[in-house]
This record gives sequence, structure tokens and C-alpha cells, in this order.
Amino acid sequence: MTRKTIIAIAFFGTGTVAGVLLRDTLRPTAAAATTETTAVSRPSPTDLVAGPGLVEPVSEEIEVGAELAGRLAAMLVDEGARVAAGQVLARLDDEDEAARVRSAEASLDVAEAQRARVVNGARAEERREARAAVRQSEAEFEQAEVEWRRREQLARDGVIAAEELDRATRSARVARARLDEERERANNIDSVARDDERSRAEADVRLARARLAEARAVFEKTVIRAPIDGVVLRRHKEAGESVSPESPSSARVFTVADTRSLRVRVDVDETDVARVAVGQRAWVTADAYGARRFEGTVIRVGGILGRKNIRTEEPTEKVDTRVLETLIELRPDTRLPVGLRVDAFIVGRRN
Repeated sequence: MTRKTIIAIAFFGTGTVAGVLLRDTLRPTAAAATTETTAVSRPSPTDLVAGPGLVEPVSEEIEVGAELAGRLAAMLVDEGARVAAGQVLARLDDEDEAARVRSAEASLDVAEAQRARVVNGARAEERREARAAVRQSEAEFEQAEVEWRRREQLARDGVIAAEELDRATRSARVARARLDEERERANNIDSVARDDERSRAEADVRLARARLAEARAVFEKTVIRAPIDGVVLRRHKEAGESVSPESPSSARVFTVADTRSLRVRVDVDETDVARVAVGQRAWVTADAYGARRFEGTVIRVGGILGRKNIRTEEPTEKVDTRVLETLIELRPDTRLPVGLRVDAFIVGRRN
């Protein structure tokens, strides 16, 4: 059917000429006896609501893009490929993101080791080392104290100068300070961790884990996956090209859709909106398929009028007409190209 015939039907469906044209057009032929056609009672021309339509997948077309700016390292599927939800479609260069993940993993290891040290205390070897350091400091202090007393007596007897007594005094004081330091260190090693130390150690571990989770989440965004089970309709980029989420056209890498079921989005003229309802029988035709009819059912009727979405490119077409978007679900075995313009007919209600 030509688009001129559709326009004649839409505007003069109640006239005799339109009735003759539509009746001749809808007369079944041998070529129409296919899986897409069914022997049904032929409605009268005044029952039909006609309008231009566009074939689309049941999922609509989904633009799959990159969430990170970068260079495409690999494109793993071609146009026409059937893909499963979650399947890897492409990969970005991930060297920097992988390094950040390794760094975050190392930071978590350090935080967990520090927490274990705080909770469990020092190892036995560290405790023995601390006690040995205390004993050594005690011996050094005793020796320094003995030397100081001896020189104090010699200075009193006038055998040595006062400077030598001062040096001995300073040495004894340094040895005493070192002994106090080693005893404090040993006590810290032997003591149980305080609550604030445990809390800080736990907080450090949680922070390290959060940073690791963040690094892994960013790394995962270098992988572009299929959002649904479907078919790759279009591949917009090639390996080596750059992508950026700042620009929708630059971020877009694939167009994917579920084509197992097809539907037709129809522009119903505002003069016919009262005659269209969910559940009504419908069919579509296309110039490329001759007289074949592809059966379907109205599954959705829009709730607001808008501008035309589909142009017939006929010189007599009215471009300022307001339309109501209506969806026709085609039979599951229907195979038509996505984006094909068709002529849609709905068996409408009589006014």
C-alpha cells in the first residue's frame, strides 16, 4: 500500500472512494498466505484507524557507553552479535586503575597487621628483647654510678680535677635516663592495648577497606558489559578510540536491544484517539514486504497528545497535526528490521 492511500483512508475513510481503495488493498492474495497473516474476518473501512509506525524492539534501543574517560583497548563483539546480560563487550585501558587497586590492597594489609599487633600485643621475641635491653641498661647505670662515686671521692681528696667529676656525673645521669626509657618501653610491650588504641586500629582497617572497594569499583568501570540479553544493533567505536562520559556522543560505544519480541510505535491522529484502546487487533504492512500483513495487538495507548514522531514524506502530509502514541505488540514469530517504517492499521471502535 502507498502512503497516499493511507492518507486517503485517514481523512476520507467514510467516503465511497476511500472504501473502494481500502477494500481492494486489503483483499487477501496468495502471496499474503504466510506465517505473518491469519484468516480473519475483514473489518469494514470505517472500523479502521490508520497511521504511520516505526518498528522497535521490546526493550527499546539501549545506548551502552563508558562511565570513565579513556582509550578503548579492545572491542570484543561485532554488530549483529547476540549477547547475554553481563557479557563483556569492550575494555578500556585499565593500567592506572589496576595500580590503584594494588596500592589499596597493600594499604589494607598494613592496617590489618597493625590492628593484629594492637589486639594481640607484642610477640614473645619482642618481649624477650625488651627485657634484655632493660637488663643491659641496668648494668650500664650501675657501672656509671660506681664510676661517679669513685670520682667524687677522688675529687674530694684533690686527686682529680672538677671537670672529670662533672663528666662522670653526666654519664651517670644519661645511663639513668636510658634505663628509665627501656623500662617504659618494656612496660608498653607487656601492657594490654587501651580501648582508644583498639578503636583507632579498627577505624584504620575500615578506611583501608573502603578505599579498596572504591578502587575496585572504578576498575570495574573499565569493563563495558551488556545490560540485557539481546543483539548488538550498532557499534559506534573502534579499538584505540577515546571515550568520555562528559559527552553522550563520545561515551556511546554500542546500541543493544532485545529483538526477540517486536512492537510498533504508531502515531494515531488526534481525530481517531477515541476509537483506540488496549487489546484491539492490529496489523502492519511495509512497502518492502508487499501485501504481507504482520499481525499484532494494541498494548499501550498514550495519555498525552504530542507532535508527530514519524514523517511519511508525502507532499500533502500535515506536519502540525497532533498525535497520540500507541504501541502495537507484534506476534512473537515476527521478524522485521528494527527502525523499519510501516503502515499500521488498528481495528477501532465505531464512534
